[in-house]
Amino acid sequence: MRVVGTRVVYENRWMRLREDRLEREDGTPGLYGFIEMAPAALIVPIDDGHVWLIEQHRHPLGERFWEFPQGAWEHDPTAAPEVLARGELAEETGLRAAGMVHLGHLFFMPGLSRQRVDIWRATGLEPGEQALEATEQDLVVRRFTVDEVDRMVRENEIRDAASVAAWHLATR
Repeated sequence: MRVVGTRVVYENRWMRLREDRLEREDGTPGLYGFIEMAPAALIVPIDDGHVWLIEQHRHPLGERFWEFPQGAWEHDPTAAPEVLARGELAEETGLRAAGMVHLGHLFFMPGLSRQRVDIWRATGLEPGEQALEATEQDLVVRRFTVDEVDRMVRENEIRDAASVAAWHLATR
């Protein structure tokens, strides 16, 4: 498949919707739209048999979700992955980590977006001040045992796919 043209259909500070005109191997034309977003970090804060999750409202679904702290910096898309991870952890939970281990990277929705997410395990956690963005004012932080999080994943209480995958990476 060959890209023969591209255009930005929509753009705001968080994302860009791009549309590519294609030529397939047999010569037939095609069209593919996808989302471009800054790289993200997802952090599994785990210490002394406990795990911290956040709960927040997700507008597209109109529901609240339990998730691991995660996010991207649209204002600094070239930030070093560990700097981004430490920043997101502190921003959303107030926690500072003595240790950060990179567990790998995933893609949120590879058929719809090229956004990459680096997965981190944070340990040696110390409390501090949160620095929530305006869109995160309803965010709740709560500490759970490892067994509680296992149960929440098993019973589909944690429905954020990236968080479920990250839990698998963090506990394997």
